[in-house]
Amino acid sequence: MHRALPGFREFYPADCALRNHIFATFRRVVRRFGFEEFDGPTLEPLELFTEKSGQEIASQLFHFEDRGGRAVALRPEMTPTLARMVGARAAGLKRPMRWSNVGEAFRYERPQKGRLRSFYQMNADLLGVEGAAADGELLLLLLSVLSEFGLTAEDFHVRIGDRCLWNLFLSQFSLDGVEPVLAAIDRMEREEGTRERLLALAPADGAAIWDGISVLRTCHGLDGLRQFFGQFAPLRERAEQRLADWEGLLECVAGAGFSPNVSVDLTVVRGLAYYTGFVFEAFERGGEGRALAGGGRYDDLVSKLAGTPLPAVGFAIGDVTLANLLVEKQLVPVYHPRPAVFVLWEGDRHREGLALVTELRRHGLAVLWDLSPVSRSLSKQMQRADRSGAIFSLFAAADGNGPVTLRHMESGEEEKMDRAAAISRLVECHRRPGFTGPDLRQDP
Repeated sequence: MHRALPGFREFYPADCALRNHIFATFRRVVRRFGFEEFDGPTLEPLELFTEKSGQEIASQLFHFEDRGGRAVALRPEMTPTLARMVGARAAGLKRPMRWSNVGEAFRYERPQKGRLRSFYQMNADLLGVEGAAADGELLLLLLSVLSEFGLTAEDFHVRIGDRCLWNLFLSQFSLDGVEPVLAAIDRMEREEGTRERLLALAPADGAAIWDGISVLRTCHGLDGLRQFFGQFAPLRERAEQRLADWEGLLECVAGAGFSPNVSVDLTVVRGLAYYTGFVFEAFERGGEGRALAGGGRYDDLVSKLAGTPLPAVGFAIGDVTLANLLVEKQLVPVYHPRPAVFVLWEGDRHREGLALVTELRRHGLAVLWDLSPVSRSLSKQMQRADRSGAIFSLFAAADGNGPVTLRHMESGEEEKMDRAAAISRLVECHRRPGFTGPDLRQDP
C-alpha cells in the first residue's frame, strides 16, 4: 500500500478546512494592513539560497540537477525570492512596498512534532522604509494575526531582540567576525557549552564576552539595557540612540494595546546572518513553548541578492505549530460544509429539474440532486436529501412550471410558491451573513 512520504501531509476535507481557515485568517488581517499578495516559483536556483545562507544550507534542502544541468532546489523560504523579485523592478515599484505571501516551502530535515519537510508559511514584508516605525508595524501585524485566531497574551508572547545592540557590545573586542558569536548566543538555550565555544572563538576576550552575555540575557527592560551600556563610555552615545529606537518600537506596541504580549529579550538573535536590526520570535506560553513565527530587519539582503539597496523588515509564520496550538486551545471553528438546497422532482423530468439546479448554482448556491440510477421515488429522494445535510429542499412539480415547495430541512417548515419567488428567497437567504436558513420568512 502506498503512503505519503515522511514529513509530507495529506489533507482530508476536515484537515483542508482547518488549513483554509488559517489561510483565510492570514489574508484577512494582512489586507487590513494594506498588504498586497505576491507569489514566486516553488523551484529556484540553488545558488539563490546558498548565496544568502552559505553552502551548508544545501544539506537542509531538496536540491538536484535538472535536465538542463542547472542546480535547483525547492524553496525553503520566501525571502530570497522576494528580494530577487523586488530588486529586479525596484526602480518602478511604489514605496513603501507591503507584500505578503501564503505558500508552500520545503526543508529536508528529520520530521518531528511541529516540524515537517513540507509546510506552509505566511510571509509579510515591508520594504523601502527605515526606522523603528516600520519594525513596529510588522510587529503589530504579527500580533494582530495571532490575536485574530482567538489567541491571547496567556497563549503566546513575542520576544524582541536586537542585532544592533549585540554588534555594539561586540565592537569592543578583537573578533574576526561577530556572526560566530551571535550563532553561539542563538543556540545557548538549546545547547550547552556556549562559554567554551566563546573561549575558543576569542581566547583573549571570551571570558569578558561571556560575562557581558550573562548580564544582557537578563535585561528585560530598557532601564537594564541603559544601565549596562552606561558602563562603557565609548558606547554610551550610540547605545542611547539605539534605545530611542527601542522606545519608539515599544510605544507603537503599547499604543495598540499589545504590551502584555511582548518582552525585551536579547537572547533572541535568530541564526540567519542577514538580519541587521530588531529581530523577534513568537512563542506559545506554557506546554512545549514552541516557536510560532519569527522575523526581523534585513536591510542588506536585497542589495546582496539583486544589487539594489533597499531597507526591509519582515516575518514568517508557519502553519504546522500554529495549527497544533489552535487545536489544543480548541480555537478551530467547527466546519461542516452544507449544501444550501437539495432539488427533487417527480418522474423523469430531468431536463426541467436540472434547469432549476443550474439556475440556482448560477446564483452562487451549493445545490445537490439525486444521482442514484436505482430509484428516484420521492421517498428515496427525500431520504437522500436528509442525509445530504442540505439546509433546504426544493420540490419541483411534474409539469416543471407549477408551484414549487420550499422546505427547511431542520424545522420541517414548508411553503408553496412560484418558482421565481423560491429562487429569489433562496438567493436572499444565501446573501445573508452566516447563512444557515433559520426559517422561510422574509425578515427585513
